[in-house]
Amino acid sequence: MNSLTKDTFVKHSLGKVVIALVYILTLQAEDFDYKLQVDNHTPYIKEAVVLTVELNQTNPHKVLLFDFDVLPSKSYTFQRLDMQEVDKHPKKGLHAVHIKYTYLLYPLHDGETTINFKLVKKVTTDESVAYSFSGDRDNVKGLITKNTSVQLTPLSLHVKPLPLHTKLVGDFTLTYDLKKHQAKAYEPLPFQVQLKGLGYPPILENLLPKDNNFTLFKETPIVKTIVSTTGSQSTVTYAMAFAHHKTFTLPKLTINAFNPKTEKSYFLTVPAHTLNITKVGNGHLVDNIDSPPRYISKLTSLWESLDTLLGYILVFIAGYFTAMFFRWQKKSIQKEIHPLREKIDACKERKALLQLLMATDAHRFSLPIKMLEDSLYADGKISLKEVKKEVMDML
Repeated sequence: MNSLTKDTFVKHSLGKVVIALVYILTLQAEDFDYKLQVDNHTPYIKEAVVLTVELNQTNPHKVLLFDFDVLPSKSYTFQRLDMQEVDKHPKKGLHAVHIKYTYLLYPLHDGETTINFKLVKKVTTDESVAYSFSGDRDNVKGLITKNTSVQLTPLSLHVKPLPLHTKLVGDFTLTYDLKKHQAKAYEPLPFQVQLKGLGYPPILENLLPKDNNFTLFKETPIVKTIVSTTGSQSTVTYAMAFAHHKTFTLPKLTINAFNPKTEKSYFLTVPAHTLNITKVGNGHLVDNIDSPPRYISKLTSLWESLDTLLGYILVFIAGYFTAMFFRWQKKSIQKEIHPLREKIDACKERKALLQLLMATDAHRFSLPIKMLEDSLYADGKISLKEVKKEVMDML
C-alpha cells in the first residue's frame, strides 16, 4: 500500500467515525439519558434536516418533567414538528418519562454550524403531586418542582455551500399567467408567477430585475407552506402588473435553482414576451408630456382615466382579499395538521392534559396550565372542554 492510498484510507475511516458520532449521540445525564439524531449531518445551505431528541428517565425514584427546546440562532431556522411519549410504562407513570421531540431545521450558512439546546429538568415527588391535586378554596397549592438547567452536548453540522447564483433550494416547478399582450398606454397588464414544490420556501425579494424600462406594480407574495418530516411543501404566488406608454418587451426570466437530493442545478424560466401598447392621444392626458411616470397618480375625471383608476382599485382590492383568504386558509391548514391537536383531544382528564402541556412547553401554555391548576386545586369552574379550546386557539 503506497502512502497516497494509505492516507486516503485513513481519511475515509475517520470520516466514517465522525458520521457515526454525529448522526446519533446517546449521552448520560443525572437521572436520565438523552439521544440526539439528525438524518443528514452534511447538508447544503437551506437543505432540510430532521432532528430528533429523546429524553429517557433512568432514575425511577423521582418524578421528572422536562422543558426542552432548540435555541434560536442566525445560523439556522427551525420548527418543532412533534412531541410524543415513547413506550411509557402504565404502572410507573411519571417515574419512567420517555419523550421524543422532532424538529425540522434549515441551515443558513456554509461551514460548521452548531445547534444548541435548552433543557430544564423539573423534579418533584408523588406526595407533592398528590397534595397539589387535593387542595380546595382554602388550601390552594400548585405543583412544587425543583428546577435545574441542564447543559446538553451541542450538535454540529458541516454545511456545504451552494453553486454560484443559486436562488432556490429544493425541487420546484414554475407556472405563469399573462392574460393579454395588448393594452392602451399606461393600462395595467396583469401578470402572475407561481412557484411550487418541496424545499426551502421559494420567497424571492425581487422576481424581476429592477432595471426594467416599464412601470411595475407588485404585491406581497402569497405563501402557503405545510411542514413535515419530508420538508416544506410550499406554493408561493407572485401577483404583479406592468404599465408603459409604448410597446415593450418583457425580458426572459431565469431563476437558478439547486436540488440537494440529486446535487444538480436546474433553471426555471419564463420566455420573453412582446407587449403591444396603443398610444393615447394628448387630449386624454393631463398634460402634453409623453410617457409621464406620474400619469397614473394624476388621473382626471375623464371617463377613460376614471376607468383606468377603477381598474387599479379593483386589482389591489382583489389582491388584498385574496391574500387575506390564503392567510386564513394557511392558518386553518396549520391548525388541522398540528401534531399536538390529537394528543389534546385524547386527554379525557384534566390531570392528563396538565401533564401534557407541562411536558410540551410550560412557558408557552402557562395560561391554560394556570386554568387547569385552578380547576383542580382551587375548585375552579372552568371545564376541560373550555381549556382544550383555549389551547387549540394557541396552536
